[in-house]
Amino acid sequence: MIDVGLFVGNMEKMVAFYCDILNFETDWDGGLFATFKKDRDQLFMFDRKHFAESIGETYVPPSGINLTMEMYMRFATTEVDQEYERLKALNVRIIEELSTKPWGQRNFFIADPEGNIIEIGD
Repeated sequence: MIDVGLFVGNMEKMVAFYCDILNFETDWDGGLFATFKKDRDQLFMFDRKHFAESIGETYVPPSGINLTMEMYMRFATTEVDQEYERLKALNVRIIEELSTKPWGQRNFFIADPEGNIIEIGD
């Protein structure tokens, strides 16, 4: 099992997005660190500025789309279209529209509030 961690600039905004929009569960208490669960998957977030300071690095806030990683959320083929319509109705930033790839995968890409790419597909 691999847990994915995100360094974030605005914990409150990111916790709200992952809980209210992507339906992750958390017991976040407002601190610098949050853990999330969704089914068997786990995700954690840590305040980016605090982490940079803790390892002696200069804090440089990112901007735009994060092109260093992506998170993949797998759905049953029959649920991908429903999830696309649900997220579109919630005005989530869609990076690449829903399509079926030549190799048969049905997917789309969104960005969270801080520009992390999330691929949603079957």
